[in-house]
Amino acid sequence: MLEKFVDRLPIMPIIQPVKINHGIPVYEVAMKESFQKLHRDLPATRVWGYNGQYPGPTFQVHRNHPIRVLWKNELPENHFLPIDHTVHGAGTNVPDVRTVVHLHGGVTPDTSDGYPEAWFTRGFQQGGPYFTDPIYEYPNHQAATTLWYHDHAMGITRLNIYAGLAGMYIVHDEEERSLGLPEGEFDIPLLLQDRSFHRDGSLYYPAEPDPPVEGVTPSVLPDFFGKANLVNGMVWPYLEVEPRKYRFRILNGSNARFYRFSLSKQLPIVQIGTDQGLLGKPVPVTRVLIAPAERVDVVIDFSRSAGETLTLMNDAASPYPQGKSPNPKTTGVIMQFRVKKKLSRPDQSVVPQTLSRYQLINEQQSNNQRNLLLNMRPDQYKRSIHLLNNQLWSDPISEKPQLGDVEIWSLVNVTHATHPIHLHLVRFQILDRQPFDQNLYEKQGKIVPTGPRMKPDPNEQGWKDTVRANPKEITRIIMKFVPYAGLFVWHCHILEHEDYEMMRPYVVVKK
Repeated sequence: MLEKFVDRLPIMPIIQPVKINHGIPVYEVAMKESFQKLHRDLPATRVWGYNGQYPGPTFQVHRNHPIRVLWKNELPENHFLPIDHTVHGAGTNVPDVRTVVHLHGGVTPDTSDGYPEAWFTRGFQQGGPYFTDPIYEYPNHQAATTLWYHDHAMGITRLNIYAGLAGMYIVHDEEERSLGLPEGEFDIPLLLQDRSFHRDGSLYYPAEPDPPVEGVTPSVLPDFFGKANLVNGMVWPYLEVEPRKYRFRILNGSNARFYRFSLSKQLPIVQIGTDQGLLGKPVPVTRVLIAPAERVDVVIDFSRSAGETLTLMNDAASPYPQGKSPNPKTTGVIMQFRVKKKLSRPDQSVVPQTLSRYQLINEQQSNNQRNLLLNMRPDQYKRSIHLLNNQLWSDPISEKPQLGDVEIWSLVNVTHATHPIHLHLVRFQILDRQPFDQNLYEKQGKIVPTGPRMKPDPNEQGWKDTVRANPKEITRIIMKFVPYAGLFVWHCHILEHEDYEMMRPYVVVKK
């Protein structure tokens, strides 16, 4: 087993534009293969990274200041992870190595959204049916928040992200800057992922589930859980901190693993933000659950912990919530904080009692309500497919909200696992969750609630773009479909599910 806390936490470099064109910064990012040390005792690991770095460089942008990005594929022609060619969109009729970038949580026109079939190959030699322009437009018309960018190619997203194609994208604005929160070197992004390794340092991703599927090799898995936790691309790292307040923007970038993190010695955590920006007010928490693709923004005050060593721990089951608890010696541990540095200057940062002018969307504003099933059924090889409303990707588009409309989506989860559901383009609010009788559904196909609707916890009441839809529950979300018409997607963000049919296109229609 690899020794924990022997490597310093890496901080991803901030990317700079290559030029300014008519006042708009232009960035160039090349996806490249490289070999990178992910642990002191591992040989260098082959990874695919943005600009050859895993994780990719961090974008720091400002609200209402648009940027353009030229994403370039400079990857090898062969994939080093096992591709299942029976998966829709990943057949032998398309190139094995293809990429398309999605700015997760970004409010962008559909041509810059990273539609899964808008993929492109090395040097733009081939493009998918929806590929339009190699230069993406990011308007950044949204409140300060922590977004991330990652690959979204049809049928191989799980493999491309696992290979290393992910990075952080941070939006700042004046409201956030005026609050006095920790900033600069005391504002640190933490990208959590799990991985497994061969002895030679190479990434391990199974070619088939256990037991194997008859007639399919390689075969897509139901989900994947690595044996080691990485933060910012390093296995079980440590971070030396000063005895002061720090802001941590935490992203779960794992394929399928949920984290419920807490600090040793019960050091308090104050959550100040969620996927789409700051909460209305700070929420003190002792532990925080974070599903794949969710982000949480927290402040930790180390001022009374000088000289101490604290561990960030995880107790979320895999699969969540019905699976096994993590091993407390391996996946139950995330990273270590060492409060060993001297105070470089007085800590004048604060966590104000009011963070943002957060307004609830009134249910009465809704133009439409949809009931959408999260369900499963076997495929031709007797593998379970996870589905949205019992539909395949290739079925006709059924969700066609009108531009400017407010809709309530009721996500009815009849499976046994929690699914983190993500909608492109829009931000939403969680209205409530309500239990229903699973046995009755399995016998008669009826959805009958068994208890009252429950409001989300205070730290989930901000703007979101990814919601945990729990088993045996109806999760209701409300959103306004603005500001762009066009073709987008919604999907489960467990990558193995999304790659194998738990993703659907939707269209925002101009009135």
